[in-house]
Amino acid sequence: MPIKIPDQLPARDTLINEGIMVMAEAEAVRQDIRPMKIGLLNLMPNKIQTETQIARLIAATALQVELTLVRAASHESKTTSAEHLAAFYRTWDEVEAEKFDAFVVTGAPVGMVPYEEITYWDELKRIFDWTTSNVHSSLFVCWGAMAALYHFHGLSKVRLAEKAFGVFPHSNCRPGSPFLVGFSDSIQVPVSRWTTMQRHDVEDVPSLRMLLDSPETGPCLIHEPHGGRLYMINHLEYDATTLRDEYLRDRRENPDTPLPKNYFPFDDPGLMPPNRWRAHAHLFIGNWINQTYQTTPFELERIGEGR
Repeated sequence: MPIKIPDQLPARDTLINEGIMVMAEAEAVRQDIRPMKIGLLNLMPNKIQTETQIARLIAATALQVELTLVRAASHESKTTSAEHLAAFYRTWDEVEAEKFDAFVVTGAPVGMVPYEEITYWDELKRIFDWTTSNVHSSLFVCWGAMAALYHFHGLSKVRLAEKAFGVFPHSNCRPGSPFLVGFSDSIQVPVSRWTTMQRHDVEDVPSLRMLLDSPETGPCLIHEPHGGRLYMINHLEYDATTLRDEYLRDRRENPDTPLPKNYFPFDDPGLMPPNRWRAHAHLFIGNWINQTYQTTPFELERIGEGR
């Protein structure tokens, strides 16, 4: 089944060219079906790239999905045009009264800034609380995952001595988890961050379950059944070239920027890096959407009952 996104969204042509079915808005209106309603709070500066990466994974499901793009009203984007935001995004206060089967909160390039100093932190805290009552299953990504763990459990991020940057093997800690069905015992995951979560801090919270973990870079995927929360601290959604683009950007400012580990063939930045995580990215999001579909109420207004 296709994904329903705005007809003029830049991601649309990219997805169609990749063979992904995209439904026209007029066609979706004619269908007598309740699509899964998924929201994406996009905090990344390159919003178009992130829209495409997330939509690509969501669209691979066999279910019909309606994707709503959301932004924080208290944050003014300096890198995405006001025209794009006005055409395709709704502010959170515009969707606050609605219910969603699933909701994604992305990362943001503010990893080393204290949470309380983030200009939109107060709004983000309200959004986190709102997901408990208005969203059946929430997926927090990278900085968004760390911020949510801090908000809900007081878990602090820890500054790393050097940036965790590259593609690292991660252990499948709970093969029986419905979110890891079909996963290998070890998978490759892109990592790009200056901070981490302490493994023992996560393990000390009884409601948190470690699903993926790396001896080099720490916790990766954490499940919290209460509240229907998943915390993905790394970037399975990345394109093959995303880490390359980050490396080239950083090298322009600092020529001594280290290469991302386990990424370029023969550590040669002139060679195209292979995507060694794509299959698990699709598998993870597919498992998440399937689990959400299996458990979400058919009547949207019932979402959040009992929480």
